[in-house]
Parts: sequence; C-alpha cells; structure tokens
Amino acid sequence: MTSRTRILVADDHAIVRRGLRLILAEAGDMEVAGEAENGVQAVQMVREQPWDVVLMDICMPHRSGMDALKMIRKEAPRVPVLMLSMYPEEQYAVRALKAGAAGYLCKDAAPELLIVAIRQVVNGKKYVSAAVAEALAHAISTDDGDRPAHERLSDREYQTLCLIASGKTLTQIAEALNLSVKTVSVYRTRLLEKMNLRTSAELTHYGIRNGLVE
Repeated sequence: MTSRTRILVADDHAIVRRGLRLILAEAGDMEVAGEAENGVQAVQMVREQPWDVVLMDICMPHRSGMDALKMIRKEAPRVPVLMLSMYPEEQYAVRALKAGAAGYLCKDAAPELLIVAIRQVVNGKKYVSAAVAEALAHAISTDDGDRPAHERLSDREYQTLCLIASGKTLTQIAEALNLSVKTVSVYRTRLLEKMNLRTSAELTHYGIRNGLVE
C-alpha cells in the first residue's frame, strides 16, 4: 500500500484547518497529519517530525508565516512549504517565492488546484500561476535601483503598508499582526522614511496605484 503524503497545516483559524483536512482527505493519497495554530508551533513541529509538505498561512500570531517559512528553509530545506493565503498573488507571491516557498496559492482557489499544487511541490517542482511566473521573472531581471519602493521593504514593513493601504487603523493592524500599536507605529514611520512619503493617505494612494490593495 502506498503511503500517504504527510501534510502539516499551519493556520490560526480552526475552521480553515478543518476545511483543509476534509478537502485533502478526499484526495485519497493525502492526510493532514498535524496542525499548527501559529508560526512558532509550525517550526517546532517541523523540528520534531518528518513532513512531506507544509501548508502555511502568511498572517499568523506569534510568528508570521513568512518568518516561519524562512526558519523552516534553514532547518529543514528539503521540506517544501506551500503558502496558502487570503492575500492576492500580486501582494505576496513573489516575496514568498524569493524567501524559499515552493509555491503560492490563494485561499479562494478551487480545491482541485490545491491538490495539484501539493502533488507538484512534493515532487520537487514549484507551483505558481502564469501571472506569478511572469512577475517573478520581472523581479529577477530588474536591477535594485529600478525596483519599486515597496519591493525594498522588510516583510513586516510591507505587510504594514498593505494593511494601511486597505484602510486599516494602527490598532486594527496591531491586532492583525499580533503586535503592539507602538511597534506598528514604528513600522509606519520607517515606511514613510524609506518611501519618501509624509502621511498614511500617501501610503494608501501608493498602495492603490501599485495594485497592493484588492
């Protein structure tokens, strides 16, 4: 009997983990063998057990999916990490792939695509849409000096920019990222300095103009 693909699901929403468990069980050759509620748990579980693939959300408390991805790539480089996020591809896909993700899929994608993506990354391949492949090729071929300002931000700064641009207050951003309002305020100040802007309204305008908001 062929062994099933062992999957670790890392997402802070129990209903999402339950839904993924049901979808993957129907595939027949896959099983959710573990669940993590945050990035810290995900990294710890990768240290303790063997996995065929990790499904990782981007926005989680205690340690973000991006931070956890980078740690897993260092500690278990052979374990493919497929990012599964509510954020549209144009916001995080290229950034995640550059950080070592094996693929990127939006949560509103069809269940059949998730199965395809998992099988692809388990076989050592990357999973990206045609649009992401084009964006990645452009990012690689573009000199640093020609890159948009938001591509030179840290992951946390970039996350803060996207949330500000979507109309979230500093308090709402702090709750979403599990940070203090003071820390988010520091990120906002860094954003304004790095991007040579003056107000949150200008950050919002930048985000809309560059397609960082749905």
